[in-house]
Amino acid sequence: MIELKNVNKTFKVAKRNAGFKEALKALFKKEYEYIHALNDVTFTIGDGEMVGYIGPNGAGKSSTIKIMSGIMSPDSGECVINGRVPWKDRKEHVRDIGVVFGQRSQLWWDVPVIDSFELLKDVYKVPEAEYKKNCSDLVELLDIGEIIKTPVRQLSLGQRMRCEIAASLLHSPKILFLDEPTIGLDAVSKIAVREFVKEINKEKKTTVILTTHDMQDIEALTDRILLIGKGRILLDGSLDDLMTRNTSKKTLTVAYSGTLPALENMTVVKDIGGHAEIVIDTAVMPVAAAIAAISAAVDIKDVSVEGTTVDEMVVSLYKEFRI
Repeated sequence: MIELKNVNKTFKVAKRNAGFKEALKALFKKEYEYIHALNDVTFTIGDGEMVGYIGPNGAGKSSTIKIMSGIMSPDSGECVINGRVPWKDRKEHVRDIGVVFGQRSQLWWDVPVIDSFELLKDVYKVPEAEYKKNCSDLVELLDIGEIIKTPVRQLSLGQRMRCEIAASLLHSPKILFLDEPTIGLDAVSKIAVREFVKEINKEKKTTVILTTHDMQDIEALTDRILLIGKGRILLDGSLDDLMTRNTSKKTLTVAYSGTLPALENMTVVKDIGGHAEIVIDTAVMPVAAAIAAISAAVDIKDVSVEGTTVDEMVVSLYKEFRI
């Protein structure tokens, strides 16, 4: 169980204007600004949940993850994970968590992957039998058997990320923090990582907190979304709940012959060479009525209907909350 209540964090940052004179002046008198990274952040995550923690750059996602992983303490508020305060009971807490940062590595760069695994086994004091079983299972599930004897620096990004995920799970953590785990990966590697995360959540009931800008990751893995912006939790709900905010908008892609006139209750966003994209609000006009109206005006050769994508939904939420 993860519980955050009224968590606040502020950073003091030095600033100055460009130029030599400004740099010289800053030696004697520094100016600072205060950045409120987290403002009364409150949420609860149950055991075995997979939650997408989303928001634009600078929203406060990384600060929250650092507090939950015990790297950083808040200025005020409470954070209790499995009955422990992360930054106070850090040694005990880290045994229950795994962390994967897409742009940072926990593997030693110049040694084979298996050597890093052995070192991590000692760091976390994993019993030999448990380590061998976990290592064997992870190597098979992530398909890294052919690369664990290769130095990390010689691996591709996709290979390294699969090894990073294996490394974070060698000690059987109850909670897994994934920060941009598929950044820069090709389609095949992304699918492999997503399938593996779903598998460990299903089989071991591992709680997963996923922060990413890739909405396909969110759509494939999570049922619940936490939206943070300017340090505040703005929205907490299931993906289906969030999608219903925009499901009334549909886009009709129409191939036609003739001249497309102005259409009542419809917005033509693109019309080039007999191909048009038309947006309708189904709360005002049903899809069937829209197609009938278009058919009465032109000769329709083909038509397709699409709803709001997850990316579009998230962008609309950013605009709605002005973040």
